[in-house]
Amino acid sequence: MNLNKKIAAWVLAFASMGMGASIGAQESVKVEQSVTLTVDQAVSYALENSRTLKSADIDLEMKERAAKYGWNVLLPTVQVSGTMSRATEYSPSSAAMSQLGATLQNIALQAQGLPATATGKTDFADEEDHWTPVGNVSIGWNFSLAMLKQIKASKVAYEGGKISLEQSTNEQVLSIKKLFYALLLQQESLKIQQATLENSRQRMVQAQTNFRNGIIPELKYLQTQVDYENKKPDVDTAEQNLNNQLDTFVFLIGMPVGTRLSLEGEINPHYIEADADKLIERYGSNSLEIKALQNNVDSLKENMSAIDLQTWTPALSINYAWQPAYIGEDGAFHFFKDLGKDDKWYDSGALSFTLAWNLTNALPWSSNQQKAKDIKQNLLKLEISLDMLKENQKVAVRKAVDTLNQARAQIEAMERNVSLAQRAYDMTYRAYRNGTTELLDLRDSEQSLNQAKLGLVNQKYNYMTALLDLENTLNADLTSERE
Repeated sequence: MNLNKKIAAWVLAFASMGMGASIGAQESVKVEQSVTLTVDQAVSYALENSRTLKSADIDLEMKERAAKYGWNVLLPTVQVSGTMSRATEYSPSSAAMSQLGATLQNIALQAQGLPATATGKTDFADEEDHWTPVGNVSIGWNFSLAMLKQIKASKVAYEGGKISLEQSTNEQVLSIKKLFYALLLQQESLKIQQATLENSRQRMVQAQTNFRNGIIPELKYLQTQVDYENKKPDVDTAEQNLNNQLDTFVFLIGMPVGTRLSLEGEINPHYIEADADKLIERYGSNSLEIKALQNNVDSLKENMSAIDLQTWTPALSINYAWQPAYIGEDGAFHFFKDLGKDDKWYDSGALSFTLAWNLTNALPWSSNQQKAKDIKQNLLKLEISLDMLKENQKVAVRKAVDTLNQARAQIEAMERNVSLAQRAYDMTYRAYRNGTTELLDLRDSEQSLNQAKLGLVNQKYNYMTALLDLENTLNADLTSERE
């Protein structure tokens, strides 16, 4: 994969995760400002403007609230209501209610030493007699041991949300850093091309001077001029490509379109002594993928425990209801005049304790038991996936360690190769200036030097990206292990 394809791949991966701010949030007019960013600043800026992380923060907030107030399933249900009921015709029950009210009023009068005078009505004298105000206060509290598992499940879901957010953050940080270093690699390639172009220009100027002084024939001067002119379009194209990639990077991290961006940094890896077995033993349990899958296992186990408790333990229900009805002689529409007067109201209420056990849930072919079997099988699948993930982690770590060791060995070899290529170029250049070698030999020597330099910086980039992948796999900062 060449450099441009490599950067394009990271741009696509970067954009697919919603890293950049929306176009509407950016300025429509180009902003003529210059900004210099280090890799850490680019990461901070991109994360601050990430729509994906903002959405994940909202999801985590909802799960946090659910975990914080999960105990609310234990709250009792309290309901207060008032009813005005109208009887459409006279009935024995209406007469009984009227007679009961009269009896209660007479008892109250006799208790005060007054003669009993109230009599129950036997028919509706007017419209108000059709109506009866009734209040109702009910309190209910239900409890089962499965509720405790529901509370625990909400906390497990919150922990899973935190793991998911951390995963998203780490993946985006990884993409930002890789894209940043890929742009640095492109910058290094451009610098080498620019240096080669400058060398061609200096040779052309020197050849022009020598030609004018009659030291070399015109053909050699023309050869240097052609060589210089041939290199200019390639350098211009490389510079334009870099500027386009920087503009794309500006958009992806959420900066205003048109910002002139400069990257501050270098491709200089921090080497570590990596041992696959030691890394797996020390950091293997840190993997967010493993933690996320383990969280799913814990969630299913809580659901399984809740079903078992629903099946094999009864549920307790406590209910209390109080229902006052106005029976005063002033009529239904004037009940508010006698609020607080016990003799004007007829009270009824009930307190109940119920212990219920759904025996159907215990039947092996019941829907409850079938659901429990499905959860058990899903648990087995997750445990298999967890074992596979741990084995894949070992493979990924060993592969990354091999890549690191191979890249480091190649870096050391290429550093020696660059030194040799530089010496060969210097000697060829002196010979060319002395007229003892041809321009073609000089160009070949210069091309070999450029290839050596590009190969060296490319291997350093490979080492850095492999180290980033390894740190992401283990969810660990391995730069503390550097030499």
